Amino acid sequence: MDIIESWSADLQRLLGQEQPLVEDVRIGVFYTAALLSTGHAGVAFTPRDLEDTVCCPSTAAEAPPAGRMAGRSAWDLAAFATSRVPLRRPVGVAVLNALSALAMERAGTPGGRELLGVDALVAAGVHPDDQVAMVGAFVPFIKALKGKTDDLWIVDKHRDALKPDELAYWRSPAEATQTLARASVVIITGSSLVEGGLDDLLEASQRARRIVLAGPTASPWPPTFFERGVHILGGIRIADGPKILQLTSEGGSGYFYESSAQKSCIVRDDVPV
Repeated sequence: MDIIESWSADLQRLLGQEQPLVEDVRIGVFYTAALLSTGHAGVAFTPRDLEDTVCCPSTAAEAPPAGRMAGRSAWDLAAFATSRVPLRRPVGVAVLNALSALAMERAGTPGGRELLGVDALVAAGVHPDDQVAMVGAFVPFIKALKGKTDDLWIVDKHRDALKPDELAYWRSPAEATQTLARASVVIITGSSLVEGGLDDLLEASQRARRIVLAGPTASPWPPTFFERGVHILGGIRIADGPKILQLTSEGGSGYFYESSAQKSCIVRDDVPV
């Protein structure tokens, strides 16, 4: 069972007696958001490297069922997280994040503690002698780490996401396994929950003393991820679900969420902060 399937199964064990509905779904340019009938909301990265993006795509029948998602069972839409269709997966992950918020309201954060308002990079406690591998070009993290550690490597399929003075840090996705195996601190984008491959990335990172999953998408039920080796989940705690959906549908990215959500680091109990 891969990590997404385990995440869903763990939530069903905890919340199986509850049958929340999906009240609203927004698929934005940068993020997808879902709001449950319980008031809990979740977001997920919207993939943009799609081959079939004309106005009437041949894959329309496989795309998210527009006009037929609101009012459905949250568990039904959560199953989209493992779909082979790129635009269905963020809907499923956003719903799983919303269900995770409900689960944490019910049961707290077993195996870890939540630090509200704390940046994931701060919680990671990076030292000057660390070798840091980053999967995904986190611009604020790059700025904070440049010249501050022994080594910095950035695995990203978009080389042009880096500035000219950062290109020496770039590694291609084909080099991900060997790069992560050398790192003492690994920071993985939460978008891997949508784009896939997280299990392999975590397996390659087992040598690291800190493994961080970061970004708004990285807001899941913690125990599932702690068991797979993640030390820190650097996501968000949404305070105003309807506002998050509005921002998402109006093209907002993570920076816009600051008015309606707070940074949330959930740190595994065995990690000092």
